[in-house]
Amino acid sequence: MHIDFNSSPGPSLGIEVELEVVDQATGALASAATDMLSELGADHPDGEHPKAKHELFECTVEIITGVCQSVAEARAALEGTLAEVRAAADRRGLTLMCSGTHPFSCWREQQVSPNPRYARLIHDMQWMAKRLQIFGVHVHVGIRSPEKAVAIANALAGYIPHLLALSASSPYWEGRDTGLASSRSKVFEGLPTAGLPAPIENWADFEQFMETLVSSAAITTVREVWWDVRPHPDFGTVELRMCDGIPTLSEIAAVAAVAQSMVAWLDGLIDRGYTLPRHREWILRQNKWRAGRHGLDTEVIVDERGGLRPLRVAVEDMLEELSPSARKLGCEAELARVEGILRGGPSYVRQREAASAAPLDGGSGAASGEGTGSPDLRPVVDLLVRELETDVPGAVA
Repeated sequence: MHIDFNSSPGPSLGIEVELEVVDQATGALASAATDMLSELGADHPDGEHPKAKHELFECTVEIITGVCQSVAEARAALEGTLAEVRAAADRRGLTLMCSGTHPFSCWREQQVSPNPRYARLIHDMQWMAKRLQIFGVHVHVGIRSPEKAVAIANALAGYIPHLLALSASSPYWEGRDTGLASSRSKVFEGLPTAGLPAPIENWADFEQFMETLVSSAAITTVREVWWDVRPHPDFGTVELRMCDGIPTLSEIAAVAAVAQSMVAWLDGLIDRGYTLPRHREWILRQNKWRAGRHGLDTEVIVDERGGLRPLRVAVEDMLEELSPSARKLGCEAELARVEGILRGGPSYVRQREAASAAPLDGGSGAASGEGTGSPDLRPVVDLLVRELETDVPGAVA
């Protein structure tokens, strides 16, 4: 199976952000995407807004950039579309937020978007797709050749725990604290082609693997392979998909700066004759689990003897390594914002702090997953809404 890779001349950038549409009065998810997108697309060809899209459920609007050369350009593009979507939401008594999961809404109550692709996904995957009430941020970085795309994607897999922990924002699922920093990552892994990337050696291997999946009717298109890191042939990119929804544009820009700088750094290593590292599948799986469970407050395995390193230290090492590439790309300021996440805590920390100040509702489980009451999680929704509105992590009312 031949697959064309539309090579990019350099580390161009594209970002996709899945926004939650929330009722202002109740804080619950609202199924309003079709109504909002119909309005937003009215003045565009075919009635579709080029940068605001449907996702699986009607409670989601995805905003995307075009092909950008810098993090600042991508952020500006997101800001413009976000303002349009926010205005459409406000006219309907709705608002927006971005996190890996909604703290208390139930997946059984969500409406599927009117698209044959989504109907087919629900039919094929049943419960595994029906419960995908999850939200993420995806970053595309341009790659110059398909062979480089495979090599760089393989090397990027070693940084899945770093980016997952920095973005982790889904401690709650249907009103309960899961005990995880990222429950979204575990829910998404329920799909047969999601999660850690397959052990692909080169582009021919990638083509053979996709042919096997298509011929066996496991997938219908390459787009249905949802690995945490994957080559994207149509866009000529490597796509990083491990991140939870990220509550502020500043933090989204920080993660994008990591992604763009890292691809540029790895690309340069290849040009200088280095062979990029490959990682053992069992180490990748264990490290991803640790980051999803404990977030930044964990240790990751760094060698086959079981050597450990605090993830926070590993992130600091990563930032130091990427700093020269970030300077060349003009995203040094955005990369430096990762230090703010390390100091102030990712979203899962901030959400739990907001919940801890709320009274218990008398339910059967506490915020920690034990005890005799569950927290009122409306303050968590209010926090996430404020953070997206103000672009201030931990913003107070």
